[in-house]
Amino acid sequence: MKITAIREIAVPLRSSLRNSAFDFSEMTTSVVAVITDVIRGGQPVVGYAFNSTGRYACGAQMRDRLIPRLLNAAPESLLDPSSTNFAPEKLLACMMQREKPGGHTERSVAVGTLEVAMWDAVAKIEDVPLHVLLAQRFNQGQLARQVPCYVGGGWYAPGKGLPELEDELRKRLDEGYTTMKIKVGGATLAQDIARVEAAVQLMGGGAHLAVDANASFDRARALAYAKALTPYQLRWFEEPTDPLDFALLAELAEFYEPAMATGENLFSTQDVANLVTFGGLRSDRDILQMDIPQSYGIVQFSRTLAMLEEKGWRRDAIFPHGGNQMTLALVAGFGLGGCEAYPDVFGAFAGFANDAKVSEGMITLSDRPGIGFEGQNELYAVMRGLL
Repeated sequence: MKITAIREIAVPLRSSLRNSAFDFSEMTTSVVAVITDVIRGGQPVVGYAFNSTGRYACGAQMRDRLIPRLLNAAPESLLDPSSTNFAPEKLLACMMQREKPGGHTERSVAVGTLEVAMWDAVAKIEDVPLHVLLAQRFNQGQLARQVPCYVGGGWYAPGKGLPELEDELRKRLDEGYTTMKIKVGGATLAQDIARVEAAVQLMGGGAHLAVDANASFDRARALAYAKALTPYQLRWFEEPTDPLDFALLAELAEFYEPAMATGENLFSTQDVANLVTFGGLRSDRDILQMDIPQSYGIVQFSRTLAMLEEKGWRRDAIFPHGGNQMTLALVAGFGLGGCEAYPDVFGAFAGFANDAKVSEGMITLSDRPGIGFEGQNELYAVMRGLL
């Protein structure tokens, strides 16, 4: 049993969307295919993944270091001796050879993308959905048939005012979502509060609305927004500070009583440990949002999760960044709080399998082996193109 080839390609998102920090006009993502010599249904088993959204394609690191390490390794060194399958923890260790500590984002996205693709192959070899395999290994076999799912949106766009935002909210409610997240910080405080008030009214209360500042605020603006948002008792106030400004985050936590959320721009177990140690976050209400494929992948996330549980954090406080089929499988497998969705936003990379259903804020899971990209027609066509 061995990996016979690994292929990758950079794909542009071609999006005109904008949040308070940047636009997506140049954004790309890496798509990978890990090809094995294991045959199922007369074809080699292939594991697929992409590097979520919000970080650029990372093919150079894959081509220069990570893929050669995997292909040059002795095939038996990547196998699980207790089963007839690959051992993802050994693949992670292989990719991390000769890597200097620190500087995580230079490699964490590339490593995690390849690692998640390998998990897709491992689950396909076992002939089970990835969320089932993960539940067996990391969640005491607790299987989920559906998980909570909120929808992201409320982007800034030319000509988009309150009527257009309200139309967007109504559309998402009609689609079965009950909680929505909108952007703040890309307009004046007064304009954003008007947007929040309109959204709270349509969503049926602040508990069904989150806002996201995309880490764009300085101290003065973060405090001003926190003061203005407090009366609405929102589901959460996301990334009000720079991702590594733990001191300002801790100051806000003393000032802002409702829930805050952060973590999508931290990419290592060490950084997350620093966040919950020094960032003033409250485990009884605040939300953590690490993007698993961008943070070295599933094996490393299991270690991050163990660290968090030791520090008193619950799994249902974790809502990973990444509204896609990968995140859905990981949320279900680890028994996390929920996943996000971004329909109609990032082209083929947004959303879930074509037959996925959202009802009363819950999304159904695929029973396809692996991650289930095969049920996501447009994206699977891109992935199959690598072969």
